[in-house]
Amino acid sequence: MTTARDIMTPDATCVRWNETVLDAAKKMTELGVGALPICGPDEKLKGMLTDRDIVVKVLGEGKDPATCKAGDLAQDEIITVGADEDVSQILHTMSEHKVRRLPVIDGHVLVGIVAQADVARALPDPQVGDLLESLSSN
Repeated sequence: MTTARDIMTPDATCVRWNETVLDAAKKMTELGVGALPICGPDEKLKGMLTDRDIVVKVLGEGKDPATCKAGDLAQDEIITVGADEDVSQILHTMSEHKVRRLPVIDGHVLVGIVAQADVARALPDPQVGDLLESLSSN
């Protein structure tokens, strides 16, 4: 059985709840990633911040990324997958919620991220194709 732990990118770097969106954008640039998990002071996952969020919800709305906090962009519902979840559950969750990146948690601790690219590297072509089709459809 292939699990989230088997295919995830480990050691995901968080942007802290109270860090600015500008700080988050700099972290994304340094790490070469398009999304960062948002972690609160209790170390619990509060959401995901994407480069698209920065463009649409901050720059597009005329907000200042140097003063806007990452926590202000955290979603009400956080979609995650458990570290020991089977890959079929991961695919189902990504498809159902139309997400390209899933934070992987062990208990309440963030241990990694499963991204669309991780799935593509780890799974047979038909499963990857089904996921891509699902994520691309309205």
